[in-house]
Amino acid sequence: MASAFVHAADDIIGAGVPVVSVAPIPLLAPDRPVPLEVRVSAPAVGADLPVVVFSHGNGWNLDGYAPLTAFWASRGFVVIQPTHLDSRRNGFGFDHPVFPTIWTERISDLTRILDQLDAIERAVPGLEGRVDRSRVAATGHSWGGQTAQSLLGARIVDEAGQVGEDVSDSRVTAGILFAATGIGGDDLHPFAQANFPFMRPSFRELTVPTLVVAGDRDQSRMSSRGPDWFTDAYTHSPGATDLLTLFGAEHSLGGIVGYEVAETTDENPERVAVAQRMSTAYLRSALRVSESDWGAVRAAFADSVESIGRVDSR
Repeated sequence: MASAFVHAADDIIGAGVPVVSVAPIPLLAPDRPVPLEVRVSAPAVGADLPVVVFSHGNGWNLDGYAPLTAFWASRGFVVIQPTHLDSRRNGFGFDHPVFPTIWTERISDLTRILDQLDAIERAVPGLEGRVDRSRVAATGHSWGGQTAQSLLGARIVDEAGQVGEDVSDSRVTAGILFAATGIGGDDLHPFAQANFPFMRPSFRELTVPTLVVAGDRDQSRMSSRGPDWFTDAYTHSPGATDLLTLFGAEHSLGGIVGYEVAETTDENPERVAVAQRMSTAYLRSALRVSESDWGAVRAAFADSVESIGRVDSR
């Protein structure tokens, strides 16, 4: 049971408060094949609230990942979730003409959100004037991790080995990457090599403080590498100085995409509870809400008798 750690962590990060969640909120995206819509979840009370932008994994939408996003909102963050073009709601499959550009549109979606924070504030009753624009984190799961890491500084390497364009965003000062794909190369399966240029990242340019979260049983169908593939951002970037490895976790990390979701092959509410609290503590410290929280929660995790995971830092 992870209950001992959960209780200790809650004493550090505090109890949750009621959350207001509004969706869909349309944003301006004139060149996008379909309208851009977001969900915004925020605490009903409080001021100077930091912003967390969350990018979903392949096929998902703004309604997913409540175990993380609602939890973060209840602990004092304004959480903004777009529905990207690859959502199953849009029907753009691998063979659709728009698919090759989706990975770049995903990055643009996050930038559009940051460009339109004024409109987002006005769209949520009671939120206007309560947001701290100087504290922004980019987060994401799976393909969403790749999307978020681009704003943190990671770049794409082309087939000739040249490092591509810098699309980082100076407004983003922290990040969390959940099960984000690693370095590509010959380890990528042929389908991924042919269709997913974003799976050839360079992490040397990722300098923004970042937490990497990975499962030690996450075996991708896109690479012949083992679960360590999902820790490459930690291994190879100067900014990702912390790694949370969840034991027994597969790609959904116990169910962060949603409770009782069919694609969760390793459902484990205790594992999700750990991910909730560890990620919240990291955000609180990285975004200067309480700089001591990450160290305190990390120590509580190390002192716990449960064998549910490990934190490495450098």
